[in-house]
Amino acid sequence: MRSSSPRSGFPSPRLFSRVPLAGRYPAAVALSLLALSPYLILTTATTLMKPQITREIGATPFELQLTSGMSNAAYAFGAVAAADLVQRVARRHLYLLCETGFVVSSVLALSAPGIGLFATGVVLQGLCTGMLLVCALPPLVTGHPIGRLRTTAAVVSLGLFGMVAFGPLVGGLVGSLGGWRPLFAGLATLAAIGLTVGALAFEGNEPPAPRAKFDWLAIPLALGTTTLPFFGVAWLTRGSFSDPEFSVPVVCGLVCGVFLVGGQYKKAEPLMPVRPISNTLPVVGTLNAMLVGASFTTLLELTEAYLTKEAHYTPLRVGTLVTPQIAGVFVAAVLFRRLMATRWTPYLALSGTLSVSIGAAVLLAVSTKNASAIVPVAALFLGFGAGAGVTPGLFLAGFSVPSAQIGPTFALVELLRSEAAFLIGPVLLHLALTTGLAEGFHLAVVITLTVTVVGVLLLIVLYLLGGARPQPPDLESWLSGRSTAYHSPALLAGLRKP
Repeated sequence: MRSSSPRSGFPSPRLFSRVPLAGRYPAAVALSLLALSPYLILTTATTLMKPQITREIGATPFELQLTSGMSNAAYAFGAVAAADLVQRVARRHLYLLCETGFVVSSVLALSAPGIGLFATGVVLQGLCTGMLLVCALPPLVTGHPIGRLRTTAAVVSLGLFGMVAFGPLVGGLVGSLGGWRPLFAGLATLAAIGLTVGALAFEGNEPPAPRAKFDWLAIPLALGTTTLPFFGVAWLTRGSFSDPEFSVPVVCGLVCGVFLVGGQYKKAEPLMPVRPISNTLPVVGTLNAMLVGASFTTLLELTEAYLTKEAHYTPLRVGTLVTPQIAGVFVAAVLFRRLMATRWTPYLALSGTLSVSIGAAVLLAVSTKNASAIVPVAALFLGFGAGAGVTPGLFLAGFSVPSAQIGPTFALVELLRSEAAFLIGPVLLHLALTTGLAEGFHLAVVITLTVTVVGVLLLIVLYLLGGARPQPPDLESWLSGRSTAYHSPALLAGLRKP
């Protein structure tokens, strides 16, 4: 049986005394950022390094795209797997194991003579980071006094999307100047530092349900939900939309996702709390995070492809032009720190979606002649949109369940967000490339803008039909485990009879 006690997984006093930096907030922040940052930088740095990596290890474009897709799939699956494992294994042990795994996988990738070893290392990096997300973030959020929560919210925003926004600059430097192997060595070093900090600071705990059974419904379905569609979109690098190698895995993977979410909703003791977050506020927050994540990733990939292949800019110039997105993410993190404990969080999440829409509209004016002036403006809006749209949406879901369930909730939201982000982007990029980037880029941006605007309108309608009213979260009750922070009305409550 899965424990739902608010005290589940709290530090063990016996283990606490053996960890010299246990309970230190700066150390907890450091180990969380070091756990997530290396891989998240790599997710957006790889695109601008692909030509160099392809030459050095003799890989084909399809092999490299498949490696990237399976790595993203492993990240999403790892979060779900960790939500199951932390029931039976102490978080500290799992954290140390995954950080060690990331160091080893980085060494495998940087020493790879060919695609086989490289792919193994990169996919394991994704798996370890997805598991670290569920190991490291919940203790940071719930294990410190209420006065720290606002800063924690900003740290999560910077940790998730600040590093993603920093990736293109790193990739541009490596793509123009060389040295992807030293980059992987640097990532391994960061992970080794994270391992050291974790050994000194990560508090031990008694597993909340050491005899919990393996979830034979959630885990296999989560594996199919991630790996099948990501293989399908990777196939577009060597095939087309009409190929069964594309359509069959994507359809089967999406069906797995439907059964996964539906099964968790109906289950009495689910691995992931689908039913508690099926109310208005968490549904709007989760859908908002999916919409913003997908739009941001798609527009970034399209912009990098256009500047590289159509404008013939160097990777360094491309990375520099999109660097203002870092400033946008930082501004969003500062705003979220100020607004997280107020009733304005849903509006901040909505502003993120609107900002991404503005960034897309600005990109419609891009040409090979004005890209140097237009792209930085669009990047600023995209960065703010990503920071303001995803993390507040994540917390709208997390505050809608008891604090003891925030880890599985983060796992579910990240699974859904990753599914949307890394499926839509490659599909629209393939459409742009096959149409011809001169016209295809603008066509794909129009589609993304249309989907985003329609999505915003639907989210507003859902919010209004739910009868939700702006309310500050009850953080004190949530942290103590007495209740959820948000008491959200049921989905579409305004349409139901009293």
